[in-house]
Amino acid sequence: MAEPSAATQSPSISSSSSGAEPSAPGGGSPGACPALGAKSCGSSCAVHDLIFWRDVKKTGFVFGTTLIMLLSLAAFSVISVVSYLILALLSVTISFRVYKSVIQAVQKSEEGHPFKAYLDVDITLSSEAFHNYVNAAMVHINRALKLIIRLFLVEDLVDSLKLAVFMWLMTYVGAVFNGITLLILAELLIFSVPIVYEKYKDTSKTPRNRKKKGRISTWKPEMQQLLKHHLIVITLLLVL
Repeated sequence: MAEPSAATQSPSISSSSSGAEPSAPGGGSPGACPALGAKSCGSSCAVHDLIFWRDVKKTGFVFGTTLIMLLSLAAFSVISVVSYLILALLSVTISFRVYKSVIQAVQKSEEGHPFKAYLDVDITLSSEAFHNYVNAAMVHINRALKLIIRLFLVEDLVDSLKLAVFMWLMTYVGAVFNGITLLILAELLIFSVPIVYEKYKDTSKTPRNRKKKGRISTWKPEMQQLLKHHLIVITLLLVL
């Protein structure tokens, strides 16, 4: 008589266990990116944290070095910029190497080479990893080649006309800006607009709070004016 009771209790147990399982994926992990979700919280989450200035020191270092690099390329040739960067890096490493050698000679210590920990790191690229990178790159290259052939051989007339109009507009952009100037402008906007938007956005008009109001812009009027002035100032500085 104990077997029927066990049989009747088993569905309830299985239903309760099955009901508890779907709740696990719904709850986000503590380390997941709040804006991008757990699936794309790899490099995309790192980029998101970078442009939103989550770590001020890290973002400041990346923003400063890339901006200095672009400004240097705008003023000097690529060969000069690369040469100066290599000379600066060699100056730092050689100075540190000589300094540690003098300290070891004075203190009569046997610490060895100061960069020994980095010299012992295995940086060789295996053939498997190389083939993986090449295969991943070939996917994008083949996709780009197919798109180029489709556009230039006019598989779709509308798409080819769109490309022609876009290139015609880019001739006017190229008459005002060069490539380095556009890259500088893009970097300034990437590292400034997201943080300004996050600071001044109206949370009362987010998708969760606009149930019956239709599609309403989540931008405050003050933020719109601020972004317009911000873009105008950056453009004028780069043009002048």
